Amino acid sequence: MTDRFALIHNPRSRRNLKADRHYLKAAQAMLGPLFHAPETADALRETIEELAHQNVDCLVVDGGDGTVGRVLSVLYASSYPNHKLPTIAVLPSGNTNLIAADVGFGLRGIKALEHLRAARAGSAQLATKIQRRQPLVISWPGQTRAPELGFFGGAGAFTRAIEIAHSPNIMNTYAHDAAVLATLAITARQILSPSLRQEWLNGAMAALGLDGQPGDIKNHFLFLCTGLHRLTHKIWPFWRAPGQPDKGISYLDVGARPEHLTKATWNLMRGKVPAWMQQSSSYQSGSVERIRLRSAQSFVLDGEVLETGPEHCLDITAGPVVSFLQA
Repeated sequence: MTDRFALIHNPRSRRNLKADRHYLKAAQAMLGPLFHAPETADALRETIEELAHQNVDCLVVDGGDGTVGRVLSVLYASSYPNHKLPTIAVLPSGNTNLIAADVGFGLRGIKALEHLRAARAGSAQLATKIQRRQPLVISWPGQTRAPELGFFGGAGAFTRAIEIAHSPNIMNTYAHDAAVLATLAITARQILSPSLRQEWLNGAMAALGLDGQPGDIKNHFLFLCTGLHRLTHKIWPFWRAPGQPDKGISYLDVGARPEHLTKATWNLMRGKVPAWMQQSSSYQSGSVERIRLRSAQSFVLDGEVLETGPEHCLDITAGPVVSFLQA
């Protein structure tokens, strides 16, 4: 292994909009033709193909969750074979950085690039700094649409909350951290409102088929799934039965009109799952390799709203193992 790696810099990521020009000039000087800042989907595909043909085996992704997902989606369909995908180092620079919170490099800017070059030159120590994860692969059965990859998705109340967050009143008024708080405040206000509470609690109609099993069509208050192993602020709303293996996708399914919702939310926000929740029919969680979602409601992947298409159906599968470098 050499110290050779490529940088994919998203100039439109929130933190990169105010990037230090010294960092950009230093990165270009350090990496030369391996510095890339593609601004369109076509440019990103061309960049990935070029790196695949050069057999570059390490990519630094400077952006947020959306940028990482787009890079992985292109890699999945590129000339890189899925069993030999390049190692990824994530530098958190976006609106949302859940992926970096779990498997990010831990540094930003020129310090990150210098540290990575030194670490790759001393490859004997590198193996202790690799985390492996399986991204979610979203595909549409019977359609020619290319699969999309990401790490955190959901539907039901999650989709409704994201749609609030994407509304012009939020996007044009608040910076990201304030926008998150505003979204939570509006969502909580609507759930507590007598006129809107039942609409939220009734959820969205969907069928969830787990690992090939047909799912019953019923209303779901909330559905979440992830390929990550850790979220921010110690939040972890997933659990597995004793002895159940990790199959790649952790999921949470909260039925319509769930019992003790306030108490359940308080526990899950602290990463705790009391026995009563695990025994309740309102809350189901576990680990699977694939999920077939049938619903007219949109599915949200890393903040991007994905329509389920004319068949109202999409598949969520555990993708190829991706190795992430950590400083």
